[in-house]
Amino acid sequence: LLNKGVADELQAVHQYMYFHFHLDNQGFGPLSALFRRVAIQEMLHIEQLAERILFLKGDVNMVPAGPVERVTDAEKILKRAAEMEHEAVGIYNQSAIQSGQNADAVSKQIFEALVADEERHFDEFDKQLDNIKRFGLSYLALQSFTAAPPGPAPQA
Repeated sequence: LLNKGVADELQAVHQYMYFHFHLDNQGFGPLSALFRRVAIQEMLHIEQLAERILFLKGDVNMVPAGPVERVTDAEKILKRAAEMEHEAVGIYNQSAIQSGQNADAVSKQIFEALVADEERHFDEFDKQLDNIKRFGLSYLALQSFTAAPPGPAPQA
């Protein structure tokens, strides 16, 4: 279960960074930053899972669950991300139940914490989708205006 979590989280990191790069390239700074931040949080999930695997004297399998999906449309990106988070919630809830049934309270707690994080990610993506539905293309246009303009690096 723990290595399945690692594979799923690696997949999410790769997918979300792909989304981050394409949204940034399209000028959607805030959406791009959201995906970058969530990808980093998913990396922290991998670390938690890996530490538990190693504690249990297992080996961490660092192979993503699947290939990166080539989605570049902002609304489709958000829909796919919300689907991924929804799926993760179901998987981690089941993993928590199984861990509890096998008297592994620590793994159960890890999976329960992951559920909370993935639900929060789902909510963030779902709110963005709601904004697109409510405001249409105007909302996406605003995304391009709120990006920070490029400038010189700050001096120390």
